[in-house]
Amino acid sequence: MTDKTILIVGTYDTKSDELRYLEECIRSQGGAVLTMDVSVLGDAVGPVDFTKHDVAAAAGSTIEEVINSGDENSAMQIMAAGASVLTARLHAEGRIDGLIAMGGTMGTDLALDCAQALPLGVPKYVISTVSFSPLISADRLSPDIQMILWAGGLYGLNSICKSSLSQAAGAVLGAARAAEPPARSRPVIGMMSLGSSCLSYMMTLKGPLEERGFEVAVFHATGMGGMAFEKLAAEGYFAAVMDFALPELGNLLVGSVINGGKNRLLSAGQKGVPQLVAPGCVDLIDFASWQEIPARFADRPYHAHNRLIASAALTAEERRETAREIGKRLSQAKAPVHVILPNQGIEEWDREGQPAHDPEGLTAFLDEMRSAIRAPVELTEIDAHINDPAFTETVLKIFDDWVRRGIIRKAV
Repeated sequence: MTDKTILIVGTYDTKSDELRYLEECIRSQGGAVLTMDVSVLGDAVGPVDFTKHDVAAAAGSTIEEVINSGDENSAMQIMAAGASVLTARLHAEGRIDGLIAMGGTMGTDLALDCAQALPLGVPKYVISTVSFSPLISADRLSPDIQMILWAGGLYGLNSICKSSLSQAAGAVLGAARAAEPPARSRPVIGMMSLGSSCLSYMMTLKGPLEERGFEVAVFHATGMGGMAFEKLAAEGYFAAVMDFALPELGNLLVGSVINGGKNRLLSAGQKGVPQLVAPGCVDLIDFASWQEIPARFADRPYHAHNRLIASAALTAEERRETAREIGKRLSQAKAPVHVILPNQGIEEWDREGQPAHDPEGLTAFLDEMRSAIRAPVELTEIDAHINDPAFTETVLKIFDDWVRRGIIRKAV
C-alpha cells in the first residue's frame, strides 16, 4: 500500500488539540500529512507546514492587512482565497492526495472553498458543526465532497468529537488509497435526467452512445445533480451535453430550493461545449415532501414521489416564463445548441390519465418555446413524447451529424 499525503486545514490557534489529533490518526495508519494554519488573530500552537502568513501571501495580502480588513467575515474570505490557492498548488505539484478541513461556520466557509479548488476524484473531507445544515447552499459543495457532523466539537477535544474526527481521518486516508481518478480515456457525454419512472430516455441512449465510443455520465436533476453537472461543464469535462431534464431551472425561477443554482443551463455554453437540449420535467415545481405543501401550490396537481421530494404543476404563465428563460440562457452559448421539442409531452406524469396531464399548459409552453428559441440555436419539433423511441432516434441523428461534422470530437 502506497503512503498518501493528506492536507489538514484549520485554525491552529484555537483548535490545535483537535487538529493534532487528526494528524496522529492519519500517521498511525501509515499516512503522511501537511498542515495549513488559517488562523487570523492568534498564532499556531506548535509548528505547521504552511503558516497564516503563507496563506495571506497566497491571497496577495499580509496578515496585518487581513486583520485590518474590516471584520471577521472579510478577514476569513481573504484567508479562504489564500488557502484555496495553496491547496490547488499543492495538488498540482503532486504533494497532496487528499484534503481534510474542520471548523465551525467560519472554518466550514473556508473549507468549502478549499474543497472546490480540487478536481473531481481527489478525496475532500469536511468536519463541521454545521454539516448537512440548510446554512450551506448547494452551490458551495464540490461534486464529490464528503462531510461529517462534528458533534460535541465546538470547543475542546472530548470522547464524543473524537469519534467524528477519527472516522474522518480514516475515511480521507482510505479514500486517497482507494480512489480511482476519472480516466478520461473516452470523451464523456454529460446527461441530465430524473428517475426512470419519470424520464426513461437515458436507458435507450446510454448503450448506443457507448457503442459509438463515448462514456455517459447521467446526473439526477434534483438540485445537487445540476450543481455537479454545471461545475464539470464549466471545467470543460464534457465533449457534449444532453441537457434533457430542466426542472431545476423552473424551480429556480419560482423560488424552490431544489434548484441547480444560478448558472443552470449556462456553464456548457460559456465553456463552448455543444449542447443538445430538451425540456424534460420543466412543467413541475419540486419541494420537500416532509414539509407542508406551500400554500400557493396547495390547489395544484400534486405528486409525492417519496418521503423526500414532491412535485406540483407550474401554471401556464410560469411555463411561459420558463420557456423565455431557456431561450435567453441558450442564446448566450459559444458553441452549437440544438433544442428538441417533443410536442406530445415532456415527462411520464403528463400523459393522459396521469396527475400532471395538462394539455393547455403544455400548449402554452410549446408556443412560448417556439418564440423563445432563435437562431443560431436550432430547433427541431417532433410529434412524440419525450419518452417515446422517436425522441431517442432524433437525438442520435443530430448527435451523429455533429460527430461527422467535427462539432463533437470523436472517440479515439
